[in-house]
Amino acid sequence: MKRSGLTFVFLISTFFVVNAQNSLAAKDTSSKAEITFETLIHDYGTVYQGADGIYEFKFKNTGTDPLILSNVKSSCGCTIPSWPKEPILPGKSGAIKVNYTRMNNPGTISKQVTVYSNAKNGTIILNIKGTILVTPTANSPEKPVNMGSTPVAN
Repeated sequence: MKRSGLTFVFLISTFFVVNAQNSLAAKDTSSKAEITFETLIHDYGTVYQGADGIYEFKFKNTGTDPLILSNVKSSCGCTIPSWPKEPILPGKSGAIKVNYTRMNNPGTISKQVTVYSNAKNGTIILNIKGTILVTPTANSPEKPVNMGSTPVAN
């Protein structure tokens, strides 16, 4: 008897959890806000140490409801995003500013910034990439050596 009572409680609890998740999903899809970015990837290219690590991902609310950016998170602490905290009205534009703070460290860049909003097109992932070279000195060649490529015969 005790076992069947526990089974009943478990089934009822499962029912409520499933219904709660379904109603949350319904709220997420009911928004008519839509975020459209000019680009989802920014390539800094090949730059020397100390280059500017700031880029703005421009977007527009192409939906019919106000767009609310609830959070913007980077994949590491070296990429700092800032975003508008006020709602973006339909037809209006905004920008997410990304500052990559490790432009003095030679190597490749490959970082992601995740944008959370009430947009019906869901969570968006923005990417930054590039290569940072050691700043040339008076004794180094003027042009950076194209590392990893095959020489071209003239």
